[in-house]
Amino acid sequence: MQGFDLDQLRTLVAAVDAGSLSAAAPVRSLSQSTLSEQLRKLEERAGQTLLQRSKTGVTPTAAGERLLAHARQILALSDAAWRDLHGVPLEGEVRLGITGYFRASDLTRLLARLGRQYPQLRLRTQIGKSDDIEAAHKRQALDLAIVMHVSGYPRIGEARILRSEPLVWAGAPTAALIHASEPIPLVLLPEGCSLHRLARTQLDAHRRAYVVNHVASDVTGIQAAVAAGLGFACLNASSVIRDSMVALSNPELPALPDATFALLPPMSRKDQDMDHLNALADVMAQALMI
Repeated sequence: MQGFDLDQLRTLVAAVDAGSLSAAAPVRSLSQSTLSEQLRKLEERAGQTLLQRSKTGVTPTAAGERLLAHARQILALSDAAWRDLHGVPLEGEVRLGITGYFRASDLTRLLARLGRQYPQLRLRTQIGKSDDIEAAHKRQALDLAIVMHVSGYPRIGEARILRSEPLVWAGAPTAALIHASEPIPLVLLPEGCSLHRLARTQLDAHRRAYVVNHVASDVTGIQAAVAAGLGFACLNASSVIRDSMVALSNPELPALPDATFALLPPMSRKDQDMDHLNALADVMAQALMI
């Protein structure tokens, strides 16, 4: 019989998302040996190596990436079928928090999908700094939240990783060259922004002089100020607007880590609410994971 085992596909997704077999085992409530055996059988069924194993963890091969994309869709459809037959509809009002650094095209695609497939679902969205979004989620002022974390900083326990991308220094296409004798003009969000802290910390660590030339209230304001040539900003790569901004490669600017976008799980105490919110989280993760 052709086809794949759902449990084995769940194990593949868990291993890739967790980054290692040891981290994936408790997620799947399996021993590491049982989890490894499931992956071995899955690779046998696929006829190809799906994961590259190393001391630092696991990464998907090209074949693994292909199967992973199918697996997410298959598992989402399986979960949707279960919800349908068990009467767990997606309806009512949900409060969603989203970091301002999240790609606008992804948000548009998600909202269009939810509106098309779940017309009874009402969304109340809050867009802002990840620290503010995370704080609102913890005090249950938000049901679900998408936040951005900088690689190397503490991770959120139960979060679903949506994607990672580089952080870059961005400037206007016509921006003047940066000279070692001059302070770097910065465009930043207020001090509560993680990228504000990162940009200044990195420049301080490299003993590079800078001046905060412009403080914007949101990411759109940063993009406008950078495009206008008012200074340079630390941004995630997808926030760099083509034709209006460019990612810079300059020895005067220190290297930056990656940023990771994650979906925080629901924190409602009511079982019925949790069923609805977990269902919505599944749909959102399946739509946004790339």
